[in-house]
Amino acid sequence: MEEIIKKRIEEWMNPPFDKDAIDEIKKLVSEKNEKELTERFYTTLEFGTGGLRGILGAGTNRMNIYTVGMAAQGLANYITQKGRQSDGVVIACDSRRMSRRFLEETASIMAGNGIRAYVFDDIAPTPMCSFAIRQLKAVSGAVITASHNPPEYNGFKVYWDDGGQVVPPQDKEIIEEVKRIQSIAEIKKISFEEGKKSGLITPIGEDIIARYISLLEKKALRPKTASNVRIVYSPLHGTGYAIVPRVLSHFGFTDVHLVKEQAVPDGNFPTVEYPNPEEKAAMQMALDLAKNINADIVLATDPDADRMGVAFKSPSGEYALINGNQIGTMLEYYLLKRLAESKRLPENATVIKTIVTTDLQEEIARSFGCAVMDVLTGFKWIAMKMKELDAKGESFVFGGEESYGYLPVDFVRDKDAVSACYFFAEMTDYLRSQGRTLSDFLDEIYTVYNLYLEDLHSLTLKGIEGMEQIGRIMESFRKNPPAEFAGVKVRSLHDIKNLIAKDIAHNTVTKLEGLPQSDVLQFFLEDGSKITMRPSGTEPKIKFYFSAKEKAEKEKLEESKKQVKEKIERYKEALLEKVKAV
Repeated sequence: MEEIIKKRIEEWMNPPFDKDAIDEIKKLVSEKNEKELTERFYTTLEFGTGGLRGILGAGTNRMNIYTVGMAAQGLANYITQKGRQSDGVVIACDSRRMSRRFLEETASIMAGNGIRAYVFDDIAPTPMCSFAIRQLKAVSGAVITASHNPPEYNGFKVYWDDGGQVVPPQDKEIIEEVKRIQSIAEIKKISFEEGKKSGLITPIGEDIIARYISLLEKKALRPKTASNVRIVYSPLHGTGYAIVPRVLSHFGFTDVHLVKEQAVPDGNFPTVEYPNPEEKAAMQMALDLAKNINADIVLATDPDADRMGVAFKSPSGEYALINGNQIGTMLEYYLLKRLAESKRLPENATVIKTIVTTDLQEEIARSFGCAVMDVLTGFKWIAMKMKELDAKGESFVFGGEESYGYLPVDFVRDKDAVSACYFFAEMTDYLRSQGRTLSDFLDEIYTVYNLYLEDLHSLTLKGIEGMEQIGRIMESFRKNPPAEFAGVKVRSLHDIKNLIAKDIAHNTVTKLEGLPQSDVLQFFLEDGSKITMRPSGTEPKIKFYFSAKEKAEKEKLEESKKQVKEKIERYKEALLEKVKAV
């Protein structure tokens, strides 16, 4: 074991670390669990461009009050340097283990540095923190959440004054300030109770939620009348448990049935392996309830209510889950179509999507005369472009990413499952009034434009060895890019780490414009298909995205779907064979 690891272990077995942390480390030492000790101390949990995320526990490479405290102190120092202490920081948390404890620690540190802390008095969706930053004109915000990760994780996500997660230059500057904090002795704080008494810690209550609903009313495309759409909703033990049913009810959707077993906030997520609406297993209870009561739609939100999953009846009468690309595409098409029909679509309207989100959304946007912006994966880049649109006096109408994140409103600057749930319910009600189904509507999109289908495959590679393996895979494909996949030639390659585009057919290289550097490779095939490789920024995974398209006629749509799915499977097999060979 390296000396630096031994030194860190020794430090954590003594005060000022608390008794629980000391006992946790002493137990691992007595058990001679070198592998676990090395994982916990070989590095310091890195404060990255989105903040912190890691496994809960004692140690420098774990989420605990000390690593969170050092991150909060670094953020406080940065705010102080900018002279913006009086603007305040909004702090929210989800239902995870230790979330409230981390929220109170962060607020106590802000108050200890003379910075006002606005604190949600209950668990709150991530988009509500973004909204509150803008409403309260705060300088920054922090959400204690690990989104849809397994229960052993938590995180500390940082926002800036536009309500978006920090982006350049703030992200790097905050990282530098956090890195300067070398010891927990540098943390300045007062007790949470003392902060409340002094007025430096202020609770956020009903007013912010009322303002949110009021602004959503202005965006709604139907009057607040009763709807007979029957909805099954699951918050997956998270922060949507109160606000989503309340918002739906406010707009007349009162036939809402909660999955009772998942309606109580619980950071252990007892009914699911992963609290992720992307996973069929997480949605199963909601699907079963929908079948029992003959629901029109199934909606579910992840623990911090920024992602939304959806299911509805297929033509066969079975409930079918649709993926994030399909959900986003339906919401975008519905919004643009209704806005255009009612003459409410702005002339300078813009749709923003990520580079791994279906290109069908670009086709739709352009057909309505909208501009389209492509950004890196991560909603912070969508928020950054929204800020640029504000500065130019242009209008944002929709943003989304394939990983179940959508933004159908312009007054929030992060993905928002609360407004997405509302608009999906509204769309269902509108189609029902025309005697149409959601399944019909999705097929209409495929026949009006092109049939695009996508798939995602992830390899989970944990720990130090896993990170090294992910690095080797990316480096190998970058240095020796495949000339074909499943016999279909690669037409061009985008290397976003080096910001270059290679035209394989003409053997030319040009500079990639409009994107910041990121460890991403995209292969564009001769048949119009696209394959993207990207290490996850928040999980120990490397992700492979597949997209294929075909012109489809209404009468042959099912056959076309089958053919495109088979094509994607061939590409997946070919890529994974190449990955195995690394």
